[in-house]
Amino acid sequence: MLFNIVTKTITLPDGREITIETGKLAKQADGSVVVRMGNTMLLATVVSNKEIKEGLDFLPLSVDYQEKFASAGRIPGSFQRREGKLSDHEVLISRLVDRVLRPLFPDDYHAETQVNIFLISADQAALPDALAALAASAALAASDIPFNGPVSEVRVAKIDGAYVINPGSEELSRATLDLMVGATYDDIAMVEGEMDEVSEDEIIEALKVAHEAIKIQCLALKEFEAAVGKTEKREYVGDESDDELEARLRAFAYDKIYKVTQLGSTNKQVRKDGFKAVWEEFVASIPEEEEVNKVLAKRYFNDLVWEASRRLVLDERIRLDGRQLDQVRPIASEVDYLPHAHGSALFTRGETQSLTTVTLGTKNDEQIVDTTLKYGYSKFMLHYNFPGFSTGEVKPNRGPGRREVGHGNLALRALKKVLPVAEDNPYTIRIVSDILESNGSSSMATVCAGSLALMDSGLKIKAPVSGIAMGLISDEATGKYAVLSDILGDEDHLGDMDFKVTGTEKGITACQMDMKVNGLSFEVLTEALLQAKAGRLHILGEMNKTIKESRPDLKPHTPRAVVIKIDREMIGAVIGPGGKVVQDIQKESGATVSIEEKDGAGFVSIFSADKTSMEKAVSRIKGIILVPEIGEIYSGKVKSIMPFGAFVEFLPGKDGLLHISEIKWERLEKMDGVLEVGEEVQVKLVEIDKKTGKYRLSRKVLLPKPENKNA
Repeated sequence: MLFNIVTKTITLPDGREITIETGKLAKQADGSVVVRMGNTMLLATVVSNKEIKEGLDFLPLSVDYQEKFASAGRIPGSFQRREGKLSDHEVLISRLVDRVLRPLFPDDYHAETQVNIFLISADQAALPDALAALAASAALAASDIPFNGPVSEVRVAKIDGAYVINPGSEELSRATLDLMVGATYDDIAMVEGEMDEVSEDEIIEALKVAHEAIKIQCLALKEFEAAVGKTEKREYVGDESDDELEARLRAFAYDKIYKVTQLGSTNKQVRKDGFKAVWEEFVASIPEEEEVNKVLAKRYFNDLVWEASRRLVLDERIRLDGRQLDQVRPIASEVDYLPHAHGSALFTRGETQSLTTVTLGTKNDEQIVDTTLKYGYSKFMLHYNFPGFSTGEVKPNRGPGRREVGHGNLALRALKKVLPVAEDNPYTIRIVSDILESNGSSSMATVCAGSLALMDSGLKIKAPVSGIAMGLISDEATGKYAVLSDILGDEDHLGDMDFKVTGTEKGITACQMDMKVNGLSFEVLTEALLQAKAGRLHILGEMNKTIKESRPDLKPHTPRAVVIKIDREMIGAVIGPGGKVVQDIQKESGATVSIEEKDGAGFVSIFSADKTSMEKAVSRIKGIILVPEIGEIYSGKVKSIMPFGAFVEFLPGKDGLLHISEIKWERLEKMDGVLEVGEEVQVKLVEIDKKTGKYRLSRKVLLPKPENKNA
């Protein structure tokens, strides 16, 4: 038989179904599945080398999610007209899957492993990003690769007051909360999303709803694994060990390492130098004739640093830099740091620093969005840069990596929620955060600096936003745990959780969490959220000392922009035949004018470098869209003269007949010498023909009526 197909069906809370199938596609991979929901189909494969490279002490895992444009019946818009390197959109989905899978591989499994997920059929009603981790986990379940799963991931959204699992794009557009949640049957492992200034209680409730749905999927994956016959995983050679060397190193170095952790220095280099000195002292203590595996010894040494740093927090409730558990590092901020940027801010928190700029551009600066399920434009961009010198390292500058893309996206989601609505914002906005120093929480520094720079630019945001990174250190054996506010880079490495929360004084706008251990209870999660709220509000208070609301006006050197909303029927009048009218407006005024139709209305965006040209363009457009009203008086210009009267342009593009009998109270026999082409005249609109739409004007009703003239 050519195919040995195994399928499993999962039913969502609302009755929709997800099917998992293996045995038909990509059979030479270690594991492969097709996951289908509606008309969305994902092919996920996983391959892991059986030979492990010598000297590796980490898992070389790569996760790549890629969308095939044919899945939506589209041809890529790139110059080559083919799929190329992963877009930022695909990188972000790859990261969502990677962050769920990576912690669940055995700690000592170091074989090169690759997970590929292809979108092979696309459907707006079943968004693929909510299925990608499920597909990857199913591929691992169908393989013999060691993995402590299963794990799955769902989207939970609050729509019209109700929590919905894996909504379609139309429903999602109405959501006030949008979270991606990854979890095993027992524990939540990953959270990322954005929301409209919601409370901590809403986040907790959403996570509970998501976890219940994930439990059902994890049970189905276990049944699927058994049906495929892959419950027994391959054997592999784990980490080399030497109990005698480990004991010797502990006896020599642990107490000295612990003393370094107790220094309480706010300078991370002091700790690095202290740990380095202990290591060098140990190496020097080894007799020359003795052979010691220094690679293994170094691993044991790093384990001792990890253990000592955690014991300091759990036993003494003191952190590496001497802070209390809920204490935020000192903050300094300033705005208008760069004189010619449209908005700028310098935000420093401890040893983490962001220099951020805001640039306001035209509609022509909008970013093209070209994915399988969406083609359009984005008028808000946030770019995060992390050069090597920020951590005192030499690193080639080869453009943003996956980490930079992910951090920038989190900051973008945090600030997006407070931007003015489209009707009130004619600008394309680009925020750039350059991290100049880093010792933890650089993405949260980007949020704070971005909020300050937006207010400095004069753009009217709803409220300032701050962000904080929370950590967790726990000991399952003793039950002790500590929630840390504003974590250092060292604490991120040695901790069990990295939980970033951003928001305004009113509520949360974005969050991101990664768990490195099992067993995070909702009680501890609630404590972390409440402690994060206190930290966020403290940081907002420090930011408010610099600037607490948007400047009353834009900078003098910032180009001006105006958006005029018009009736849909007036779009053609503003554009004119072949674009003649809008081109004339731009030529006469010097302003840039663009028009788009959206939500059944027209939006005219005007962008100008000075006030005069802006006023000219606005005047012209308002004249075009102004609806003539009977009884109104207009200042018109004679366009042509006929034997029976004159045609007067009383509004831009609108001509009316001024009949010979309506020019003066006196009877006129002919038009000779009465009016001249180009002459300005005051006229009153007296009639609009209901059938033809033609306008009839009168001048004589604005002139004094002769006394001897009959009514």
